[in-house]
Amino acid sequence: MVTFLDELTAALGPDRVITDHDLLISYRRDEADLCDAGMPLAVVRPEETSHVAAALAIAARHGVPVVPQGARTGLAGGANAIDGCLVMSMLAMNRIVDLDTANRVATVQPGVVNAVLARAALAEGLRYPPDPGSWESSTIGGNVATNAGGMCCVKYGVTTEYVLGLEVVLADGRVLRTGRRTPKGVAGYDLTRLFVGSEGTLGVITEITVALRPAAEESLTMVAVFPTTAAAGDAVNRIFAAGLSPSLLELLDRVHLEALEAYRPMGLDTSAAAVLLAAVDTGSRAAADLEALAELARQAGAGEVWQATDATEAAELLQARRLAHPAMEHLALSLYEHGGLIIDDIAVPRTRLAELLDDIVEIAAKHDVPVGVVGHAGDGNLHPNIVVDRADPASVAAGQRVFDEIMERGLALGGTCTGEHGVGLLKRDWLATELGEVGVDVQRAIKAALDPTNLLNPGKVLR
Repeated sequence: MVTFLDELTAALGPDRVITDHDLLISYRRDEADLCDAGMPLAVVRPEETSHVAAALAIAARHGVPVVPQGARTGLAGGANAIDGCLVMSMLAMNRIVDLDTANRVATVQPGVVNAVLARAALAEGLRYPPDPGSWESSTIGGNVATNAGGMCCVKYGVTTEYVLGLEVVLADGRVLRTGRRTPKGVAGYDLTRLFVGSEGTLGVITEITVALRPAAEESLTMVAVFPTTAAAGDAVNRIFAAGLSPSLLELLDRVHLEALEAYRPMGLDTSAAAVLLAAVDTGSRAAADLEALAELARQAGAGEVWQATDATEAAELLQARRLAHPAMEHLALSLYEHGGLIIDDIAVPRTRLAELLDDIVEIAAKHDVPVGVVGHAGDGNLHPNIVVDRADPASVAAGQRVFDEIMERGLALGGTCTGEHGVGLLKRDWLATELGEVGVDVQRAIKAALDPTNLLNPGKVLR
């Protein structure tokens, strides 16, 4: 290991290699509670592709596993270190290399923060639509690694639909370029999509070319209040059956509403069983489109529907949704001294959403475990937040049973084990269940072809 560290420092320079124990601790894990994390041997902070290539080549020669990391905002343990690994922190690779307004593409390094790219595009009259809740801190590299979603995916889709090309350093240090900058391109296997969502298990992404869209038209926002979560799910079914295309359709249940009010009071109706936060960005048609959404919400049983009166109020509602995760963390710590969250990420066909919402309520009650549900209702993608006492093994075990039963029910409804957070450590077994034996064999074969010695983020996604 001394030889490895000496060689690494000689190749990258001492300023890019971290070995101080106290500093290494801060690189152990992402934001997923209750996922194992080890102690890295060292952390490197590359600034260009050549640094990544050199580090990977040295790690391969010495048999040292490598765990890529971005901003560590992930919620599935995908960026957690393992004992004796080399952590590859990509935060210093944070340049917008090119923003081409004529071709509507941008090329960025992986450490560029989502919101920074979005604002740079907006300054040119363009838009980068993927918008995870952590957009002010999560990086494009991490978004690509997990194929992140967000609140506007109901209309604009997830990250993979915007990634045109990648630069990737393979496990042996070779540099691969995939994709293209052209609007159309179908030459060869689609290696770009193979790496999107691979969670650092197939290569380390060092450059990303993404498509941009014209800036959105004027947007209007509304909130519909429901007496039951199932009624909110019914409203979602009605909206899409009617052929409407909201730009945002989010659900918050009572647990989340109460948590948000306790965390940052803003006058939310905590007596509601659930609310739907909806928006349309259709410009001159927005008022009529929003009224159509409101009428369908009333038909589904909404007791109250009200519209944001201006852009400031609409932004506050959107911010409330973005604060759902820290609000639930605050709730967990108010219930237990060592409170924590097991965060699910189940997605089902939209027409099965109401069933899943009912099932979650039933499962939580059966095990007497607090569960708050928030999610992208328009995608059928829900995030049940399961509150546990990390100091109590019985509480953790009960929370795990709730997690497993929700996952089992979601798959039985035709769903998937993750809509946007990735598999990481948290959902490896459920991925295997979802894929089946042949699916797992094919994925293992791809992993073995690109990383034959299993050095890239080992143990993540596939056992």
